[in-house]
Amino acid sequence: MTSVPTPIPSRTQFVLEGIKHRILTGQLTPGQALVETELAAQFGVSKTPVREALKTLAGTGLVVMNQYKGVTVRMVDADMAREVYDVRLLLEPEALRRSVRREVPWDAASDALTRADEASDTAERSLANREFHRALYVPCGNPLLGRMLDEVRDQAALVSAVAWAADPSWEREAAEHREILRLALDGDADGAAAALYAHIASFVERAFPEARVEQQAQRSQ
Repeated sequence: MTSVPTPIPSRTQFVLEGIKHRILTGQLTPGQALVETELAAQFGVSKTPVREALKTLAGTGLVVMNQYKGVTVRMVDADMAREVYDVRLLLEPEALRRSVRREVPWDAASDALTRADEASDTAERSLANREFHRALYVPCGNPLLGRMLDEVRDQAALVSAVAWAADPSWEREAAEHREILRLALDGDADGAAAALYAHIASFVERAFPEARVEQQAQRSQ
């Protein structure tokens, strides 16, 4: 018998989305302490939904819970970026290749690109970029593959937020997104997958040169 996931209470969901938004827009920075009483006061709730929201965020990798240091926003370094982007490089291009071969419509991806172009701040642009990538892999025909990529979405967004704060590069990435979508619309599955691989790899290499060096060292062994 298949178990049904327990729905998250509305107050917990409200707090969860609020904290996540603050993390992914840089209002809460990596390493910053997240104090339950302070967050409860800010969101106008008791500590219970805050505690549950933080547990969920720990499960997605956005925060770290330590019995001595309490809860903090996850630190982003080359090791963390490499781990997250290795998963994306292994799975996302193949998922896109399968989506293209299934001849799915690309309206959602196109709409996400438009929202990213029209975004008025980093938060809107980040959300639109995440939706663009999700629109590429969700129609792949393998729900498990889609869920696996969903599990690293928030961590990938955290890496992007930190990288953009240091070096805004979204114009370059937007051009790469448009090329990926063009290839998908043309039905070029291998070309789209290759362009997506290069897009993901080049971003993490630009943002975290240490990760690039270590990857090159691994390839040469």
